[in-house]
Amino acid sequence: MNTTNFRVYLRAFETDDYKTTIKWHRDIEIWNMVVGPKYFVSTEYEKKWIEDTIWNKDQIKLGICLKENDKLIGSCSLSKIDMLNRSAVIGIMIGNNNYWGKGLGSEAILLLSDFAFSERGFNRIWAYILESNIASQKMFKKCGYKIEGLLKQSIYKNGKFQNQVIMSILQEEFYQMLKEKGIA
Repeated sequence: MNTTNFRVYLRAFETDDYKTTIKWHRDIEIWNMVVGPKYFVSTEYEKKWIEDTIWNKDQIKLGICLKENDKLIGSCSLSKIDMLNRSAVIGIMIGNNNYWGKGLGSEAILLLSDFAFSERGFNRIWAYILESNIASQKMFKKCGYKIEGLLKQSIYKNGKFQNQVIMSILQEEFYQMLKEKGIA
């Protein structure tokens, strides 16, 4: 995949990244858009989360950084990895809202999807997205993902049950989409 014009790159987390990620995990605006439940985050909890992320071999969690200055602006992950069926769940969070709506999340999804397909040999990747998170659905659609289904009232968040959209892409669909966009 040609990433010459990409403005972001992915990297492993470092121990001191907790100083940045804690701000994201304390931001109510972010937590209202993600599937996971809200919880209170202490500095010690966040340090341990980063350390666990670094040493966890069952998931792949990476930082999203700007090429221009190496600033950590988000995170992305592959979880629920199933090597028998060659599939995983993809997740993304741009933690600094100054970078929302600029296409940086799409670049990170493309980078992580390419890694999953070309380096890990996955055949299928899917995402769980709150039905109310239209921006995230558009971002995944831009990256070739298609709506596969709806999980009705599957998440209890902000005092009510909410639906989740499942979006997915197959390896062959991903590389066809890259060809069509001229970034293969």
